[in-house]
Amino acid sequence: MTLNRISPDADVVRAFAPTGALRASINLGNPILAGKDPATGEPSGVSIDLARAFAEYLGVQLELVVFDAAGKSVEAVAGEQADIGFFAIDPVRGADIAFTAPYVLIEGSYLVRDDSPLRSNEEVDRDGTRVTVGKGSAYDLFLTRELKRASIVRAPTSPAVVQTFIAQGLDVAAGVKQQLEADARVHAGLRLLPGHFMVIRQAMGTPKSRGEAAAKLLHGFVEDMKATGFVADALARHRIEGASVAPAEA
Repeated sequence: MTLNRISPDADVVRAFAPTGALRASINLGNPILAGKDPATGEPSGVSIDLARAFAEYLGVQLELVVFDAAGKSVEAVAGEQADIGFFAIDPVRGADIAFTAPYVLIEGSYLVRDDSPLRSNEEVDRDGTRVTVGKGSAYDLFLTRELKRASIVRAPTSPAVVQTFIAQGLDVAAGVKQQLEADARVHAGLRLLPGHFMVIRQAMGTPKSRGEAAAKLLHGFVEDMKATGFVADALARHRIEGASVAPAEA
């Protein structure tokens, strides 16, 4: 279902904006989706563009609620301190949040030192290997389920993963491929393992308490943004590489 520019029902608008403004939870810890404009210092990125477009569609003001980590951003929506958010789809988060279909697909990769014996993603899950992830990130949730032998060390935020990995002499850093590539250019002696260990399905979400009609409208909005090229244009405008627009879903 897409919106086809139909005016939203007043009850659904109230469900999304009970305070009178649409409060959008923004995670600055994922550079694919958001960051700070170097000229203004204000939040900027694909998720901000989508939040602004959705507020405009609802006919309400937009209020950004900004965090430095995914876990904090999720908690704000789950705890109804924000009305919408931008997250990787995960069953743990789905307990309190109604997700749309994904709008962007992002690769999750591993980073190691040049002299590491690890050569493939499959070799990471072995006894004694310590993997660093951002606390509460999609990678944390996924690897907590999937790793059976390796141990996890949690950095306070995703951007702090490589710093923690280096400072503590850990074995593997896990996170957004583009963030790890950027860190590897800054710190000598690091390399990415080829390929990816997971693909993040990045979606919008709203508290389940807002009701089925609200969840359905948000789903339609995301499908509309994909179909009209809005998401692709936003990725290009913000010069995002390595992320792709998710395929359409019914």
